[in-house]
Amino acid sequence: MAGRINDEDIALVRERARIDNIVGAYVTLRNAGGGSLKGLCPFHDEKTPSFQVTPARGLFYCFGCGVGGDVITFMQKIDNLTFTEAVQTLADKVGVQLRIVDDGKPSLPAGLRVRIMEANKLAAEFYSKALAAPEALEARRMLDGRGFDRPAAEHFGVGYAPRDGRALHRHLNHAGFRDDELVSAGLIREHGGWDYFQGRVMWPIKDSGASVLGFGARHLYDDDRLPAKYINTPETPVYKKSHVLYGLDLARQNIGKKLQAVVMEGYTDVMSAHLAGVDTAVAVCGTAFGPDHARLLQRLMGNNDSTQGEIVFTFDGDKAGQAAALKVYKLDRSFTTQTYVAVEPNGLDPCDLRMAKGDAAVRELVGRREPLYRYVMAHTVAGYDLDRADGRVAAVRAAAGMLASIRDANLVGEYVRDLSRLVGMDVDEVRRILKQARNQGAGGRREPPVPVVSEDADPVEPGDSPGWPDRNDRNLDVERGTLKLMLQHPTLFDTAWNGVSTSDFTHPAFRALFGAILSTPYVPTGWTDSLQQATGDELVRQLEIALLVEPILRSPDEGYASAYTSRLKLLTTARAIDDLKSWLQRTNPLQDKDAYDAMFMKLLDLETSRKKLSQASLGLTE
Repeated sequence: MAGRINDEDIALVRERARIDNIVGAYVTLRNAGGGSLKGLCPFHDEKTPSFQVTPARGLFYCFGCGVGGDVITFMQKIDNLTFTEAVQTLADKVGVQLRIVDDGKPSLPAGLRVRIMEANKLAAEFYSKALAAPEALEARRMLDGRGFDRPAAEHFGVGYAPRDGRALHRHLNHAGFRDDELVSAGLIREHGGWDYFQGRVMWPIKDSGASVLGFGARHLYDDDRLPAKYINTPETPVYKKSHVLYGLDLARQNIGKKLQAVVMEGYTDVMSAHLAGVDTAVAVCGTAFGPDHARLLQRLMGNNDSTQGEIVFTFDGDKAGQAAALKVYKLDRSFTTQTYVAVEPNGLDPCDLRMAKGDAAVRELVGRREPLYRYVMAHTVAGYDLDRADGRVAAVRAAAGMLASIRDANLVGEYVRDLSRLVGMDVDEVRRILKQARNQGAGGRREPPVPVVSEDADPVEPGDSPGWPDRNDRNLDVERGTLKLMLQHPTLFDTAWNGVSTSDFTHPAFRALFGAILSTPYVPTGWTDSLQQATGDELVRQLEIALLVEPILRSPDEGYASAYTSRLKLLTTARAIDDLKSWLQRTNPLQDKDAYDAMFMKLLDLETSRKKLSQASLGLTE
């Protein structure tokens, strides 16, 4: 179906999708005062929060990287969506049925995403209910054999897909869903209409808001036509396997509170962990842990300080587990928190460990975690013949690049000592080899060192654009403050904006922004939206957003607004006086008496105006 979304529906989505709720699902936000919330920016790495959300205005802005906008813009940027996809995603979350206006462009059918989410919800309920049926005896036995009783299955929403092959299809048809909708949801197959999942144990995969996005399924029967032990929902408009984590709905709040995420390899591992008290456990779904998962967890952690927070990976003790650890190590730079690995010495996964030794053993597994660097270093060194001198030297050189990439410089010395113990060499000799390897590039293995960024460093403005006003330029404070008041509290000014003119602004971006304000008649509702639409320059649009969310340090009133505009005009007058004095100094009063006298009289008028404006601006304290 071709078309564009009805403008009224877009406005309704903006109204219903509270920006603090939407952003809060990705970023841990804390009260910043003045009705604003603050957190670490999800769009660039930072240690000091500069990402601000203003719920009353429905806007966000990062004073570090300059990204800003409304709730739709946020969804576009955070999930790499088109405008239409972002609106559809938000509409799903807030229950808005979108109407499509035909414009000849391809688009998802109106309301398809909502229908998919509704179908997934009913499917999860259907599978859960089917687990209690006589046919599901084998599924119940499997769960019981893994240590999960009925309350546990209900808590995690575990279900069963009947072997009938069309049971879910009939059930959802009866509920009013068309076949094309069910195919789009990945619940039935396009050819033949067979249920996508048959004769399997089912796990619903949910987003952080507990909406069902898709399913994971484990085989039970030897005659299953699909050989894979686990299969997942195919890619759909709502299910992207590289963007989802099983258990996220249960773990999200605890991850934010405890600054810890435990990444496991399977659905039963996550269940076992939560039942054992490790309530920050999640798992990937049918794919390897990737950079999108890393970014998702980093945002949920809500803290990019390398001295706080941790992400713990649990792997089997076999070669496959070691290989998985090495793959995760390559993604380590995606995190700024510390990364750890927890491997059970006997090779048991968390589910088997819980069955064999109880809940405490699972908690102890996570408690005995070791730094990922140390784990990888040990397995790197193990690949060399340490009984030979050249093997020991080669092992140290192989570890050089890894040591160079450690983010926390305070840990390097300890890891060098660990390395010397692993290879059986004197620590000073290890340091000498590492230094030599660094100088020689370690045979091409060395990774570039990570830049050290001071925690006290001030955020930089976007893109180093010469057109962006420098927030540290105190000469621009009054211009910035006046525009903040105009944008956030326009009714405190008279219809002529207290007599302010474009010439009162010295910075081109501020001047352009005020020009847009002058050309956009004020209306009580939607004025800032109209202002955004009327602004042609992207930099000026971003500046508008920045000033709309930037806090005002006191409760403003008309007197405060008047004092600001008086101070602004006072600065303009002071500049005019300086210019005039310069002309007078360069003018001969005898040879050009008339011009000199005229300029002198004008100077007196300006001095009088300066005194009045200075008096009027005394109420300005910000």
